[in-house]
Amino acid sequence: MTIAIDFGTTNTVITRWNTVTNQPTTLTLPDFSFSLGANPPLIPSLVYIENVSEQKIVVGQQVRDRGLDSSQNPRFFRNFKRGIGANVQGFTPQLDGHPISFEQVGQWFLTEVIQQLKAADPEVNSLIFTVPVDSFESYRLWLGQVCQTLDIEQVRMLDEPTAAALGYGLTDGKTLLVIDFGGGTLDLSLVQLNQSSGPKPLGFILKWGQKSLAEKSGQQVKTARVLAKAGENLGGADIDNWLIDYFGASQGLPATPLTLRLVERLKVQLSSQITATEAYFNDETLESYELTLDRDRFNAILKDNQFFDRLDNQMTQVLQQARRQGIETADIDAVLLVGGTAQIPAVQTWVQGYFAADKIHSDRPFEAIAQGALQIQQGLEIKDFLYHSYGVRFWDRRNRRHGWHPIINRGQPYPMEKPVELVLGASSENQPSIELILGELGNEGGSTEVYFEGDRLITRKVSTGAVQVRPLNEGENARSIARLNPPGFPGGDRIKVLFHIDQDRFLKITVEDILTHTTLLENQPVVQLN
Repeated sequence: MTIAIDFGTTNTVITRWNTVTNQPTTLTLPDFSFSLGANPPLIPSLVYIENVSEQKIVVGQQVRDRGLDSSQNPRFFRNFKRGIGANVQGFTPQLDGHPISFEQVGQWFLTEVIQQLKAADPEVNSLIFTVPVDSFESYRLWLGQVCQTLDIEQVRMLDEPTAAALGYGLTDGKTLLVIDFGGGTLDLSLVQLNQSSGPKPLGFILKWGQKSLAEKSGQQVKTARVLAKAGENLGGADIDNWLIDYFGASQGLPATPLTLRLVERLKVQLSSQITATEAYFNDETLESYELTLDRDRFNAILKDNQFFDRLDNQMTQVLQQARRQGIETADIDAVLLVGGTAQIPAVQTWVQGYFAADKIHSDRPFEAIAQGALQIQQGLEIKDFLYHSYGVRFWDRRNRRHGWHPIINRGQPYPMEKPVELVLGASSENQPSIELILGELGNEGGSTEVYFEGDRLITRKVSTGAVQVRPLNEGENARSIARLNPPGFPGGDRIKVLFHIDQDRFLKITVEDILTHTTLLENQPVVQLN
């Protein structure tokens, strides 16, 4: 059985395919899930660590039910997804004498959820995870490593907005813009679905770095073509922090887990009300708060924090990419709003500045991503491209520093038809091997900084004008790509490296020794790209 998991910054959604109704079903996990009003079952992405050594972990709704999220306790974690794969500035928590990373917190959360899934249905053997468009490779690699520790045979990953387009029931030939705006990320994706003729393979499902072919003979295959995409680290958690800062300045409100919950409730209320009020009183400590906010003031807070400017930047990127392919704004048939932050009236008004109201749909904000991800098990092939560029590190003698030489550019469709060739030589006498460091090159003009302010995890957009780079194989054992026998000498070309990206977005290299005419590595997977 295949399960799709939309692991979110604020909430997590789990779905499976119901073979009786031939429709996706959102699952409820006892103690972990909650459902509010007409919303589907959601699992709060919360973790409380009772004991590190014994790995006693409390996750999801049971954290709230036990009141573990209302006090300023270092054992409580929220918004931890934002720190996974990020270079966090400042202190990192220590509990029971152990340093705690956000990767470890995230692994504990997903492990607890998946173990309960397996206990409820031992037939679960395949997972589909959705991932943010702007995630660096370190996040995807971490997700794969988590799955390797579990008794799961197969795992796939799919961009969140692409999955959302499928979850809304994309019509053949239609072009849809998905705006996925949740607790931690803003992702935009332009997607088109076409019907292929005749039976063909459905592609590959990852199995811990190996490939197993999945074919369904005689089935018509739908192809989801991703035309454009953009995204950044911006979401509801940032808005909550801005509200805390506003009330801190205007009323002296302290920043605690409790007050964060209060301002989050204000934000939610303002999606359906003009004015919102939250009050709290503790009859034991006599602690009390009363907070009031209206939409005008709320919108002003958003504007003061350049919220709409950042939205405009991402929309401009997507529309420019679309225009290069001959698609104008008027050619977009529908706009789908996904995620809790996309339900904010000011966000919907902003979208209406680009598109007519009758093109905008927002009726499936929480389930569309996870349910759409299941479509790749139902005869769907994804035609996608790389969101980031990739390069090799070199020593820039003129500037006396390392630089990066691009080898695969952003926007490259995969699988690649032809490999990229790079010829390298030895740099020292009797050189026993040649090392190569690969890097993921982010977008120019700035980066996202993740840091602590008190005990709050904050993200901030930093405009540097430089390209942000994440090395992919910087570990000492991972750098060497060729053992030279006989040893190498400067002055001539020694090896030829062929770079290729396969259908599953794995970067693979073939290394040939020019001197000995031997193949040192053949189609060797290095890393799965973003």
